[in-house]
Amino acid sequence: MLGVDACRAGWIGVVPSAASGGGSGGGGAARAYFAPRIADLVARADADGEVAVVAVDMPIGLPDGLSDVHAGGPGGPGGPGGRRRADVLARAELGPRWRSVFMTPARAAIEADDYATAVAVNRRLTGEGVSRQAYGLKEKLLEVERWVREAGRRVVEIHPELSFARLAGAPLPHPKTTWAGAERRRELLAAAGVVLAGDLGPAGAAAGVDDVLDAGAAAWTALRVASGEARPLPDPPEVFSDGIPCAIWA
Repeated sequence: MLGVDACRAGWIGVVPSAASGGGSGGGGAARAYFAPRIADLVARADADGEVAVVAVDMPIGLPDGLSDVHAGGPGGPGGPGGRRRADVLARAELGPRWRSVFMTPARAAIEADDYATAVAVNRRLTGEGVSRQAYGLKEKLLEVERWVREAGRRVVEIHPELSFARLAGAPLPHPKTTWAGAERRRELLAAAGVVLAGDLGPAGAAAGVDDVLDAGAAAWTALRVASGEARPLPDPPEVFSDGIPCAIWA
């Protein structure tokens, strides 16, 4: 099982010791990988033992816009203003940490050539703008979408804060950018068999502390997906015009 998060230089992946030890509390330190492209990252993890489930901290499944409210999909009607139900439900569950979930822009906005156009397009299709953070993920988001269609294995979307909330039994009080927040997340992961410690090699040099923690949360969720413990938001997932099941797993 592999958890993946985007970082400034590319992608970081974490394979927990529990993936080979069977269940949580696997004991040894997790393995970490880095690559500029997600396909190369997964290939490097596969070289140490084929990965059955990949959990990625990146939106998978782009809404079409206002038509979602009427068309929806197998998961039912789209969220308010054409929002993904996955984003709406994750925000509701995270309570005080709801701001960590950005609303995924409509496909036409993500595909726009510049930020100003993206904002205008998204306002027309959904009634709201686009954050710079969301538009800034354009290249990686579309890279993941292309890769998912050829991945040849199970790939799910996760949101780290939702995974950490499930681990702790409630949304965490401190952000991961604080010492208290980072330490609490690392402790939770270690107790669940995702031990992030010591020298992580090129991945540790290329990724920030928050990137490593988020990849660890994704790895924990991948374990839960493989064991049948994880559940999607929404259940069942939505499907937009891209035909990709859209849900956040935790």
